[in-house]
Amino acid sequence: MTVSGPVPRASVLSIEAYVPGKSTAPGSVKVWKLSSNETPLGPSPKAKAAFAGAADKLELYPDGSSSALRTAIAARYGLDPQRIICGAGSDELLSLLAYSYLGPGDEAVHSEHGFLVYKIATLAAGGTPVVAPEKNLTADVDALLAKVTARTRLVFLANPNNPTGTYLPFDEVKRLHAGLRPDILLVLDAAYAEYVRANDYEAGLELVATSGNVVMARTFSKIYGLAGLRLGWMVGPSSVIDAVNRIRGPFNVSAPAMAAGIAAIGDSAHVEAAVAHNDQWLAWLTAQLQALGLEVTPSVGNFLLVHFVQQPGKTAGDADAFLSARGLVLRRVDAYGLPNALRLTIGPEEANRLVVDTLREFLAR
Repeated sequence: MTVSGPVPRASVLSIEAYVPGKSTAPGSVKVWKLSSNETPLGPSPKAKAAFAGAADKLELYPDGSSSALRTAIAARYGLDPQRIICGAGSDELLSLLAYSYLGPGDEAVHSEHGFLVYKIATLAAGGTPVVAPEKNLTADVDALLAKVTARTRLVFLANPNNPTGTYLPFDEVKRLHAGLRPDILLVLDAAYAEYVRANDYEAGLELVATSGNVVMARTFSKIYGLAGLRLGWMVGPSSVIDAVNRIRGPFNVSAPAMAAGIAAIGDSAHVEAAVAHNDQWLAWLTAQLQALGLEVTPSVGNFLLVHFVQQPGKTAGDADAFLSARGLVLRRVDAYGLPNALRLTIGPEEANRLVVDTLREFLAR
């Protein structure tokens, strides 16, 4: 057999590349991008000023350990900065965990409609992704534990989950952890934690603080509005942070991103405003869409999963085309195993009202 060039590992070729939410709508004058769970309030003015201020030192390498940012995060949450690691978005940190703990023959478990990066990171590291069924579009602790084998090394749990918006109460997360062997790392992905108002929810800091096999990943891309800078962080046991630090790039976080992140995490008023906006319009959109006869999965995040019927002309694909033609860009979630649904990011008031009016028109055709 003649080989024409370098051949990547088979597990890499089996990966379906991640496709971000659309950002354009052909032919539209005004486009409302409601496909990527970005905050409609944008970043804190303090973060923008800090970002601009970093422009004077772009010739210098950034602090390779993100020490000032880690210190700011630690102060905000009462953590040990030595147990924090920063990355180019939480996605990078999730991938670094897979590279650190998975190899051929190892398995990583995630729920049926979990974040697509879990499967991608597992395959890229040479491991085997194992999918646990969900119950009512919510992670099922018993199903996750049933998928654990002697080969399991990681269990990924997005809480709240993207794209469903559902979550597990903290008691259930603790039950999941209690059912895992000490050599299995539980990865809590809390990208949307700041939006949750449920009394029985906890992002995972307590479990990380009291366990030797739990990490929690967070992001600055959502409520802090710094998606364009790619900034995330993770807290975990010293041994896990040490392992990930050994393989991350030496300057994986840019200086402008660090500066903006430090300012953003210190601007609690801006975060509170984003939460208040989300509380108002999440409830309003849920009620309005249900009044149109659409099924909406209850969400604690900054997005809604809206379900459509399979009737010709009324499907999720039909709705997506109808909305896109009018400048409203939502997220298709076929890749998540949800071909009959669209994910809708909570946007500014004008966009939220326009989505409802446009779907009313779509359904009345």
